[in-house]
Amino acid sequence: MAGIVGYGVYVPSYRIKVEEIARVWGDDPQAISRGLVVEEKSVPGPDEDTATISVEAARNALKRSQIDPSRIGAVYVGSESHPYAVKPTATIVAEAVEATPEMTAADLEFACKAGTAGIQACMGLVDSGIIEYGLAVGADTAQGAPGDALEYTASAGGAGYVIGKENCLAEIRETYSFTTDTPDFYRREGMPYPRHGGRFTGEPAYFKHVLGAATGMMEKTGLSAADFDYAVFHQPNGKFYLKAAKKLGFESEQVKPGLLTPVIGNTYSGATPIGLAATLDVAEPGARILAVSYGSGAGSDAFIIEVTDEIERKRDLAPTVSEIISHKKYVDYALYAKFKGKLRMA
Repeated sequence: MAGIVGYGVYVPSYRIKVEEIARVWGDDPQAISRGLVVEEKSVPGPDEDTATISVEAARNALKRSQIDPSRIGAVYVGSESHPYAVKPTATIVAEAVEATPEMTAADLEFACKAGTAGIQACMGLVDSGIIEYGLAVGADTAQGAPGDALEYTASAGGAGYVIGKENCLAEIRETYSFTTDTPDFYRREGMPYPRHGGRFTGEPAYFKHVLGAATGMMEKTGLSAADFDYAVFHQPNGKFYLKAAKKLGFESEQVKPGLLTPVIGNTYSGATPIGLAATLDVAEPGARILAVSYGSGAGSDAFIIEVTDEIERKRDLAPTVSEIISHKKYVDYALYAKFKGKLRMA
């Protein structure tokens, strides 16, 4: 099957702490941090959106891939915060990385798993021989209404993956998806903020699909948690991530490298791809990784990924996740509200 030829990440440098958001709304910051396992989150600058984040992530992925971008035959950008309702983000990214014009491109939407859906689409095109390389990006500038619980986690960031068959730094051995019509989280066209079903987003939505995809994959392949060196899951918050890992039988050291919600929040479509990138940053050749995304609405994509010797040559060709997120500047709630467009001028 197709594999990962290159990967890259981008996370905005602005941050806001849980304590600052709690101060404005009169909440207990310690209780919020404990309950969600989050300390701070990334905030997009006034000149940053899903398109700019996707371009930076894609450029870093191409640095690691070391391929001529004209060999890319497909570009897919998965997000629920595309800057245009009618104008693809994917063409902006393709033009910026010089992959045009002999290629196909599309924007994908499936809440927080649109990025992994793009990876699957690229895998199919590569495996069928229709294209040589594909570029899949998962990125978001997530929305959360003022005073809503989502404000503590909804953040910004993205990751890009070049999919191909030659010089793979990791091989994708298997993929499996688990999907139902579960409307736990939704936003109608033209509405600025999403709505969510409270506790309904947990057991019948997130856990049913993440655990369903993971267990389905293990049954399909005959593997168990002990057969993996690492595991990465979608992370709307740290609590759900760790609970899912425990239910599946994973130990802390297997899932810790990919847990980023405590320091950058929930990057939505970028969450699982960025967590996977952070894991690839530390994985040794031969390591086996289970990655499971989740998108409200609802569905999960699972992947079994095995790291190759090529990782040693390519890892340092682009900034690691830890290097990217170490560059940060804190803002107060007023600047956060301004950057996020929560303030409307008369």
